[in-house]
Amino acid sequence: MKEEEVNRCQIQEWYPKFKSVSIRTRIHELPESFVQYLLDDSGPFLLPVSISNDDAFPNRIHNPEEEDDYQVSEGSGDESEQPSLPPSFPELELEIKESIESLGGSVFPKLNWSAPKDSAWISTTGSLRCSSFSEIALLLRSSDSLVHDLCHAYDSCSDKTSSRPRSFFLALRKWYQSLKPEMEFRCFVRNQNLVGISQREVTTCYPALIEKKDSLQALIEDFFLENLMSRFESENYTFDVYVTKDDRVKVVDFNPWGAFTLPLLYTWEELDQTHSEQGDGVDFRVVESQLSVRPGLKTAVPFDYLDTGTGSGWDQVIRNANEDLQQQTRNAQAGA
Repeated sequence: MKEEEVNRCQIQEWYPKFKSVSIRTRIHELPESFVQYLLDDSGPFLLPVSISNDDAFPNRIHNPEEEDDYQVSEGSGDESEQPSLPPSFPELELEIKESIESLGGSVFPKLNWSAPKDSAWISTTGSLRCSSFSEIALLLRSSDSLVHDLCHAYDSCSDKTSSRPRSFFLALRKWYQSLKPEMEFRCFVRNQNLVGISQREVTTCYPALIEKKDSLQALIEDFFLENLMSRFESENYTFDVYVTKDDRVKVVDFNPWGAFTLPLLYTWEELDQTHSEQGDGVDFRVVESQLSVRPGLKTAVPFDYLDTGTGSGWDQVIRNANEDLQQQTRNAQAGA
């Protein structure tokens, strides 16, 4: 894998070219001071001061008596240990507020490559839905998975020259409450040919997908040929799409081939070996029974960028999921 292949998958790189067939998005370049704020773990967890007085926990009940417990009285303790002051990013906050309003009032955030899905639990909605700068800052600051974008984006590159890109961007994507997880798919492109399509949410069996499999495959293949095949520069890559209820296909994301991109219902060995030659056709895989569910891949860490290399820990998770699936299949066959 080359650095240029990873760079092409940054949302600020591909979105301007494909925005007509993607989800509405506003992109902001982050000041380096905000990037350093996300990286700083040397002091207490502090959210930025909001010039709009927005609260990251708008539904919480304030108890003045409990808040008094955290006040430091004058002259108490070691006066050399002054409490840390929360940061403030007024210009960025105003820009983000404007973008949220232009996108209908609710968005989900994403950095160059990854979204902070591992910190969704901390939000008041239990999701990535945000309606203020404070809620976005909370998700980004609480996320461990974003460390990949911030520090390890090029670790798998053979021509690695840096550990991070020159600039970081925050993409605010319009929030759609009605999106169905079973209608998102990961597509695999080898030698600029679409060779595989996988259900992206592989922890559940959706019977309706089995019935619509052929029509969905045709929609996705046509979309690839008309919109991506001759326009995305990499030879080998993956892209995620969402199929709407009126059969429109929207590109959601791009990821490099192999390395830390999850192959979901495939293995990278399968994709490399089975489709090593052109003309093999497109293999479309969905979870067709409860025996095929991959419970080991249900994780709050973003699917987009996981280090599944040897020794990462996630490589063992995937091996265990495959072994569990094979054992369930053998048990079912033995009982038949």
